[in-house]
Amino acid sequence: VTPVFASVPSDMTVEVGTNVQIPCSAQGEPEPVITWNKDGVQVTESGKFHVSPEGYLTIRDVGTADEGRYECVARNTIGYSSVSMVLSVNVPNVSRNGDPFVQTSIVEAIATVDRAINSTRTHLFDSRPRSPNDLLALFRYPRDPYTVEQARAGEIFERTLQLIQDHVQDGLMVDLNGTSYHYNDLVSPQYLNLIANLSGCTAHRRVNNCSDMCFHQKYRTHDGTCNNLQHPMWGASLTAFERLLKSVYENGFNLPRGIEPRRLSNGYALPMPRLVSTTLIGTETITPDEQYTHMLMQWGQFLDHDLDLTVAALSEARFSDGQHCSSVCTNDPPCFSIMIPPNDPRVRNGARCMFFVRSSPVCGSGMTSLLMNSVYPREQINQLTSYIDASNVYGSSDHEALEIRDLASQRGLLRQGIVQRSGKPLLPFATGPPTECMRDENESPIPCFLAGDQRSNEQLGLTSIHTLWFREHNRIATELLKLNPHWDGDTIYHETRKIVGAEMQHITFSHWLPKIFGEVGMKMLGEYKGYDPSVNSGITNEFATAAFRFGHTLINPFLYRLDENFEPIPQGHLPLHKAFFSPFRIVNEGGIDPLLRGLFGVAGKMRVPSQLLNTELTERLFSMARTVALDLAAMNIQRGRDHGIPPYHDFRVYCNLSSAQTFEDLKNEIKNPEIREKLSRLYGSPLNIDLFPALMVEDLVPGSRLGPTLMCLLSTQFRRIRDGDRLWYENPGVFTPAQLTQIKQTSLARVLCDNGDNITRVQHDVFKVAEFPYGYSSCEDIPKLDLRMWQDCCEDCRTRGQFNAFSYHFRGRRSLDYSFQEDKPLKKMKMSKTVSSMKQSKYFHNATSASDDNANMPIVNDFKEFVLEMQKTISSLRSQIKKLETRLSKTDCTDEKGKSYSSNETWKRDPCTVCECKIGQITCFVESCPPADCEAPVKAKGDCCPVCIKESNNKKKP
Repeated sequence: VTPVFASVPSDMTVEVGTNVQIPCSAQGEPEPVITWNKDGVQVTESGKFHVSPEGYLTIRDVGTADEGRYECVARNTIGYSSVSMVLSVNVPNVSRNGDPFVQTSIVEAIATVDRAINSTRTHLFDSRPRSPNDLLALFRYPRDPYTVEQARAGEIFERTLQLIQDHVQDGLMVDLNGTSYHYNDLVSPQYLNLIANLSGCTAHRRVNNCSDMCFHQKYRTHDGTCNNLQHPMWGASLTAFERLLKSVYENGFNLPRGIEPRRLSNGYALPMPRLVSTTLIGTETITPDEQYTHMLMQWGQFLDHDLDLTVAALSEARFSDGQHCSSVCTNDPPCFSIMIPPNDPRVRNGARCMFFVRSSPVCGSGMTSLLMNSVYPREQINQLTSYIDASNVYGSSDHEALEIRDLASQRGLLRQGIVQRSGKPLLPFATGPPTECMRDENESPIPCFLAGDQRSNEQLGLTSIHTLWFREHNRIATELLKLNPHWDGDTIYHETRKIVGAEMQHITFSHWLPKIFGEVGMKMLGEYKGYDPSVNSGITNEFATAAFRFGHTLINPFLYRLDENFEPIPQGHLPLHKAFFSPFRIVNEGGIDPLLRGLFGVAGKMRVPSQLLNTELTERLFSMARTVALDLAAMNIQRGRDHGIPPYHDFRVYCNLSSAQTFEDLKNEIKNPEIREKLSRLYGSPLNIDLFPALMVEDLVPGSRLGPTLMCLLSTQFRRIRDGDRLWYENPGVFTPAQLTQIKQTSLARVLCDNGDNITRVQHDVFKVAEFPYGYSSCEDIPKLDLRMWQDCCEDCRTRGQFNAFSYHFRGRRSLDYSFQEDKPLKKMKMSKTVSSMKQSKYFHNATSASDDNANMPIVNDFKEFVLEMQKTISSLRSQIKKLETRLSKTDCTDEKGKSYSSNETWKRDPCTVCECKIGQITCFVESCPPADCEAPVKAKGDCCPVCIKESNNKKKP
């Protein structure tokens, strides 16, 4: 029987700071499960919300953030029913307990946060060898100064309110972290505005300008704004993650689950994330995937780095006293250390905890949202755009994009680094302070590469893919300039960026997702039906923090390196922990081709519920001698708690799976009884299971690489990414039909052929395992993208392809040969129609009247304006040409530090790199070091290659 409501809620108005109960109950057969939604997002059990067994919703400490429409949904296997109500909150204008402490707290917060950040920057950017903690912090430290300032503002705001809490707590003798105290009584609105201004939160609110429709109709912004013209910030970088379910914090606002070890959840304490990792996730055993190559994993990581990057706390030290988080092992902000269980093998080495800091809060969420007259649950910042727009190639801000572009050539290219013997360049090196890639003074002194995403150096497989796509941009840009020599650098850049983004979209949805989703998942995803402006493409917190991290279970413990005959190269394969932050291996050990062949020529790791993350990731992550390595699985679980991700059970209900009250109820999705027994031993209650480990141990849906809950979450996100993107490559009008046909010829195999150093044979589908040489084809047989479809056909091209040379007014009213009918001036349209009808009339004769003269007056005036604008444009173009000619006439060179060199001059950039200036172009060559025959080679100062001490001594003997 479909559920029928026995009691229904009604609209309510309540006072701020009170607790409220909203009634709702239903009957049916089978007995219905009742869930609540607020403004379309499902409410979950937390310190803020409680749903009673009969279905009543309790909201604790009501604030204006809790205003809105609440929907009660009763669902069983027969069907569902729903009923809704509106909650309003009244806020009296009275002083609050924290008001007297505002001034002293904001001064102290600014001082302590800045001291901790500056201490961390000094610690990270010196030149000493790195620890795993430092590598992780550098790996996530923002490059864009605007991002740093926004994160700093959020930390100062939250720290201020924490200090106010401490003062009030001392005065009231109450525990403000408990639910007995009302957060919404902390500070009054007028003081909140003062805190917002002084912390910097108000100053870092972006103002959007989507008025330049000549640009926005054709191209994306780098930061993702103005894609959705009704909601310009949807999908933009530096905005809060979206949520499928309401967040779950201990206190309902900002404290992670499990932060108080003694606090019970459903009668049990939450297990330590490290214990879950060692008991359930880490594995020494690997089962090869018989269907798919290791490239399946690598494309997933590269794609993820186009979609999400959480802004971490800017400080490695706690704000209270400046002590480093890894040494104190406490949970004082921003520290959230991963404690090591007593029987863990690492305890024998004296380790008590692993380094971990919380993600930065969004200004306007968590405690920082009090400036909105209420405490909103803490939210986190996505540093990237949410669209598949190749931001991992180009960056997610104008600042990052300019850093990567080669603006000197005016050819729309990206900056390139040293040129290899193959004649193809590597990525440029990052400049600035010493980077995370110069870890050990005995290693080759090669700095990090610079790419659109700051994680490009994390491991060598990822770095090789970044190199591939940087070359693809420059290849397409060079070809477009040949086809359209009248285009300027900006036009070439944006047209190329548009094509590269479309290639990635096509590869992801047509070649990669079908293998991950299988037939069942692709049906859930559905076919593309066009752009839907009501869909928010924003990345959900659940996707970034748990669901899309399923790719960690696909990673092999080795990176294979194969030569042209698909045999191991002399330097051998690499254990994963030796591939972290090691760009010198690309420079000195054969380039990117061996790594790429190792990705598409070797089977990947199969997803087996009992073989999840290989121990290279759980025991040796970023490992170095005499240091505590990190544990990726434990970090994933801890990050989920940090972000307030609800337990696995709530997502089962969201995805219409059965509600699990016992571990036996999980047997349809987790068939292995040993895994269910381990979950029971760890968590006590199925209502407590963290989302990430549960998603990983679900049995795979046949034909896919996902369990049922994970498939639900990923299909939901990728549908939003596609349907909510106005510039999606298949959306009519984004590309011409002829251009779209060419984009659909794109394959990762073709990109490998075009941009590898010397890749000549690949399988047509590089995600599928093939036997060499029978399953491989010559690159000549792989379909190509025909860029002739982008040739600009015009009789007089002198005024075409000049990016932003003409205003919308000029193009809309003057370029009638190239505009749409509705863009033409109204009077001219009427006149044209009149003349046309007169020519068709048999009474038409050659006659002129006074009215005809008057009718021609607007045309004359328009022509005068046209000439004036044309003269301004020609003058501007002449100036640009003179500058270009001056630049081209010079034969000297200037490096990235501004130092000049004369033509034919050579110099050493470092002990391993020799550079030469030829006709204005700097070309650098790196010396390759032969493998040393001893265990501990030593490198002398000024020498490039390490040598064996014994061999050196032997040579000196008579």
